[in-house]
Amino acid sequence: MSLKVEMVTFDCVDPDALADWWSKAAGGEVNAVAPGEFVMVVREGGPTLGFQRVPDPTPGKNKVHLDFHAEDREAEVARLVGLGARETGRNNFGPEFEWAVLADPEGNAFCVA
Repeated sequence: MSLKVEMVTFDCVDPDALADWWSKAAGGEVNAVAPGEFVMVVREGGPTLGFQRVPDPTPGKNKVHLDFHAEDREAEVARLVGLGARETGRNNFGPEFEWAVLADPEGNAFCVA
């Protein structure tokens, strides 16, 4: 038996708005399964991104985050910041492997390498 990653789910305060933001940032179609409670962004080739309403934002550092690859990292970071992301840092393992750390509008961390 093998497992397939079907969905990565975010706890959030406003699933409709966050799903809309991620559909623009990462591509995909919004599917409001339960508007205001649980919304998905279905992406061709997966995984689906899920957004579920919780009463309070999750405190502390994300234990799971999304990593993206972009042919032009700087242009992609600029595009995402233009959509409302916030750049929070830069890291590297030498010049061959560098990435930018960003946060979506609700503060969820993700990286662009």
